Amino acid sequence: VLAIMVALTVLAAGAGLAIGNLTGDARTELSGGATVQILQADPAQREAQAAAAQEALQTMDIVSESRLIPQEELDALLEPWLGGSGTTETVPVPALIDVRLGGRADEQALQALRLRLADVAPDARIDAQSSWLQPVFSALTSLQYLALALVVLLAVTSAAAVFLAARSALGNNRGTIEIVHLLGGTDGQIAQLFQRAVLFDSILGGIVGLLLGLAAVLGLGYQFAALDSGMIASAGLDWLDWILIALIPIFGVLLAVMTARFTVLAALRKML
Repeated sequence: VLAIMVALTVLAAGAGLAIGNLTGDARTELSGGATVQILQADPAQREAQAAAAQEALQTMDIVSESRLIPQEELDALLEPWLGGSGTTETVPVPALIDVRLGGRADEQALQALRLRLADVAPDARIDAQSSWLQPVFSALTSLQYLALALVVLLAVTSAAAVFLAARSALGNNRGTIEIVHLLGGTDGQIAQLFQRAVLFDSILGGIVGLLLGLAAVLGLGYQFAALDSGMIASAGLDWLDWILIALIPIFGVLLAVMTARFTVLAALRKML
């Protein structure tokens, strides 16, 4: 049981840590990003406003970098949905400028961009890149809380399994325990016997569970790495995450031993 619980805990913790890394890196990368769209149906006017907006952005102190996305790149991105270049020419696709600010893309910074582009590009619309993914960030945060809840639930379940095993062992050895007491054995000495048995079993279960959990985490990581997505690549585990995962079976052993000790001592006080 402990091996299964440790394996599931390693899997839940690995997933939670990976989601945390993904969310943190995405927020950091997008916090200073903004997108300028030129919403003009006429291609000539759209191109002229895009060029003027690009020149104006490069003169602003708050803008560290701006890049006008080439039309060929936009056509390649839209081709799976709109077909070839002949089809995209009939659809008014906005011109896009990728902007990187020196600070956060907050409302004050966005307003400064709007005021600067109001004259040179009246059809420009400016949005913070992080706002597009806010629902995704909220969903990922919920998954992090779910992973944490699973870790806590599995820890409680492991303690309950040790508690039931210790109570069952006490019931099966009640006669022997009474004889040990008559011979001068103390509650602490009897509890130590149970602790040793639980310690050995929990160490074995922790090692087996850790290996099973690591195999599952590495297998899932390999599958997600095959997606070749930049966002997924940021969900990798760093050395601190691996240390935390390695501590899970140690915590499981301590939890099992302490649960067994307190269970036995509490039961012995009621028994005699």
